[in-house]
Amino acid sequence: MARPDALLRLHKNLQGRLTDLRQKLADDIDGLRNQSDATSNGDVADAAFESGSDEMSSQLAELDSREITQIERALVRLRQGTYGLCESCAEKIPVGRLNALPYSTLCIACQREQERFPDWADRRGAANWENVYDAGRYDDAKEVDLSKLEIDMSSH
Repeated sequence: MARPDALLRLHKNLQGRLTDLRQKLADDIDGLRNQSDATSNGDVADAAFESGSDEMSSQLAELDSREITQIERALVRLRQGTYGLCESCAEKIPVGRLNALPYSTLCIACQREQERFPDWADRRGAANWENVYDAGRYDDAKEVDLSKLEIDMSSH
């Protein structure tokens, strides 16, 4: 099968999975709402069981939500023409990998590298801007008077 045909088939699969996940997520949220309304007349054991069940349902819904985000991102990449290209090295991601994980954004080599070195994404330019400056760590920060700074002009 030619790569363009495989990508079209993957697009169709992603669209179908997205529709299924959205429906499942909507059903899960409705179920959680209805369940919390219906369980107001139980004993302590029932309440504890329901709380655990609600927590599990909530975590599963969060996983579904993450997958929806990944699929939506893959569909945007398809429209942009960058789907199937590794975000790190720009090489083509093998169709077999895309069949297994249709919203994959890295080739196998780059994925392995990222797993071996967790800070790998930061080293390739995808900086975590939340860690650039943490105002809470510098409690003694004072205003700086720029006129009092010494500037070394000897290198000019």
